[in-house]
Amino acid sequence: MQNRISSFPPVISKSSKVLILGSVPGVKSLEMQEYYAHPQNHFWKIMFRLFNEEVTTDYAEKMKILDRNKVAVWDVIDTCERDGSLDTRIRNEEHNDILKLLNDYPNIEAIFCNGQKSYKNLKKIVGKDFEIPVFVMPSTSPAFAGMKYEDKVLAWQKILNFNS
Repeated sequence: MQNRISSFPPVISKSSKVLILGSVPGVKSLEMQEYYAHPQNHFWKIMFRLFNEEVTTDYAEKMKILDRNKVAVWDVIDTCERDGSLDTRIRNEEHNDILKLLNDYPNIEAIFCNGQKSYKNLKKIVGKDFEIPVFVMPSTSPAFAGMKYEDKVLAWQKILNFNS
């Protein structure tokens, strides 16, 4: 029997212009009740670097950094069954209501999918004829070793075109 897990509420405000969508929180994130809590995940390291922010481990401060830089974060999957943290182990997923979120926050100008699983699930939700630009980004997960950190940072720089 696999564990049924649930995602977190979205981190978003009326000033958010960019929505970053992950798949569903990993084991460490669920344990800590924080987005991207695994110390080997590059998400926060990339955000600090792109936005020239001081590195912090304080989660409340990380949330302020996202807000200050007009970035929202959520997951495409609301609940699913999964052992461990790998996206390939996800089964029986139910999606978050991304369309309602976008309707409630019309200020979102672009969506950045953190990895392929997020993108594939988003496409199931929104279909092909979707007006907001969607970018598939290299996963910040430590499980995605197919790209060097520096190359991930270069790819994620696209976010800077939308958050000003």
